[in-house]
Order: sequence, then structure tokens, then C-alpha cells
Amino acid sequence: MNNKSTRKETSTNNPVWRKKEIAAAFLFLMPSAGGFALFYVIPFGMGLVYSFQDGTLDGAFAGLANYRELLGSASFRKAAWNTALFTFMSVPVMIGSSLCLAILLNKSVYLRKWLRTAFILPLVVPVASVVFIWQIGFDWNGAINAWMHSFGMERIDWMKSDWAIVTVTLIYVWKNMGYNVILFLAGLQNIPESYYEIARLEGAGPCTSWRNITMVYLMPTLFFVVLMSIIGSFKVFRETYLIAGNYPHDSIYMLQHYMNNMFLSLDIQKLTAAASFMVGCIMILAAGLYLLERRFRTFME
Repeated sequence: MNNKSTRKETSTNNPVWRKKEIAAAFLFLMPSAGGFALFYVIPFGMGLVYSFQDGTLDGAFAGLANYRELLGSASFRKAAWNTALFTFMSVPVMIGSSLCLAILLNKSVYLRKWLRTAFILPLVVPVASVVFIWQIGFDWNGAINAWMHSFGMERIDWMKSDWAIVTVTLIYVWKNMGYNVILFLAGLQNIPESYYEIARLEGAGPCTSWRNITMVYLMPTLFFVVLMSIIGSFKVFRETYLIAGNYPHDSIYMLQHYMNNMFLSLDIQKLTAAASFMVGCIMILAAGLYLLERRFRTFME
């Protein structure tokens, strides 16, 4: 037994063996890495180059002229503001509601397995079907307006008023909440129950256990969920496009709408500049989250 373990440790520490493992890992990663580079990295790199040129074919270097024109566009500023507002509205609501549901489903509640399935189902339902279901409720002749009319209240054109961004937020949260619930459940189930038992024996209350145990060990999962939710909030185009088309109400005119319209008009310079600007904002937010998570980890250590 000792000879086998010694032989295994020797083969693991052998540089030749390590090189073979690295080569095998690269071989397995090459198909996915090649597809990622072909469909994501290379097109984005080309778009970044185009954003600094005055044309796509034999274009000359234009410096920051495309970005200055972009920031001077009223439609782009409106789209950027609406996207930022939607992110700051939808992400906290989705994080809070999914975390509360995960904590509830982590306990022994009635019909727990069925409830888990119910919150996961919207993930596998096509967006077009989801939008159709919500249109039944929020249409001018939908269920909500019919219920309001029965009580003597005036009907509201939900998707053509200032309520449009609230409606889109509710649709987005309902559609994507199940993914966060799964991640939070996995994080909660990885926390040993013995930690809570020791805390109870030492007289710690539920709030103290939540703050000093649950949130501490759930922080890596929370960081990942917040990051993915922020990235996902920039891709809310499908819902708003299917509900309201190319030119929706001003409150739900997002960056994706702006870039889609620039693509249809073949204004590649504005399109690539807007895409690069959006990626830069996401990278700044991600770097800020990494910094906060690192400081929190250092503080807890």
C-alpha cells in the first residue's frame, strides 16, 4: 500500500507527467476555446478596431471621433440611462427574491420538490412564450386591466406608459430568478449544519447565525450571482423587442435596441462604438465587484 502511494506521488510530481497532463487539458479545451475565439473574441476584436475607424472598408484611423459622436447622440444617452436604471432596479429585486426563496426551499417546507421545479420551469420556457403569457395579463384588454375595470378603475396601457420599465423588470425577474435560486441552494447546502448547531449551543440567535455563518460562507456564491445578474440585465433586448418592437416606449429603449437599429441602418461605427462602450462598463462593474469581494475576504481572514 505504501509502495503504491509513493509511486503515485512520484508520478504526480514528475515534470514529464505534469507536461502530459497540461497537454491533455489543452487538447480537451481546444474545441471550446476555438469556438469561443471564432464567434466571440475575434468578432469583438474586429469591432473594437472598427470603432476607431471612419469606415469598415479601407477606413482610416479616426481616433475617438466615433465615441464623441456616440456620446453626443440623444438616443444613445437615453438607451444608456434606461439600461443603467433597469440594471439597478432588476438586479437587487432578483437577488433579494431568489435568496429568500432559496432559504425557504432549503428548509423542510410543504411541496418543496414541486416548488423547486416550479421556479426552474421558466428557464426552459422560450422567451416568446413567456412574453405571450405576460401579454395576456398586461395587454390593454388583458386580465389586469379587466380586473381593474371591474372595480371602476381606469385601464392602463402598461407597455406604452411609464409603467413599461416596471413590467419589463417583473418579466425579467420572473424569467431568470430560477437560475439564481439553484445557485443559492447549492451554496446553502454546502454550509455544514454543525456550524449552526455550535452557534445555537453558544447562544447565538438567528440574526447572528445569518450574519456570521450564512452570509460569510455564501459570499462567493453571492458575488457570482450578482455578476451574472448584472451581465444578464444588459441582455434584456429579447423581452422588450417581442413586447414592443424596434421602437418601444422611451422608458424601455435599451442599449440593445440602439445597437439593433444601428445594425439595421448599417452604421457600423456607431454600432461597434456602442458595443465597446457597453463591454467597458461591464468590465468596470466586474472589476469593482472583484475588488469588493477581495476586501471582504481579507477582512474576514
